[in-house]
Amino acid sequence: MPIVTDTGFRADDLDHGFTAPDALPANGPIAIDLGPDADLAPVLARLGDATAIRVAFPSFADGRGFTIARQLRRAGFTGRLRAAGHVLADQYAMARRAGFDEVEIDDALAARQPEDQWRARADWRAHDYQARLGRRPDAAA
Repeated sequence: MPIVTDTGFRADDLDHGFTAPDALPANGPIAIDLGPDADLAPVLARLGDATAIRVAFPSFADGRGFTIARQLRRAGFTGRLRAAGHVLADQYAMARRAGFDEVEIDDALAARQPEDQWRARADWRAHDYQARLGRRPDAAA
């Protein structure tokens, strides 16, 4: 499965598996797997132990993962945040603005939407209507 970043496709380099929030180990670094309807309370309690969090997108029309990403970043999560599943190339900029570092897609989606389509959206800071309207803190004055 390709991992999409601002530089294009790459292989997955996480060397440990993801764990569901209800099965987290008592200590140590953890990588957490979240569904779009996940209760964030147990995750927020262990945020300092989390090195990576993967948020599932069961459908390209299900935007709950974007909200989860924003909540995790606002809570102080600084580790790797990955969107996984049905995220389209057209949604890449939105995923990056929500706080995701990368997107995990399957081989079938990679074949339908090749790397050049994802890279065309890699400049996710450009064309941000909220920045143009002065609504984002990083907006130019």
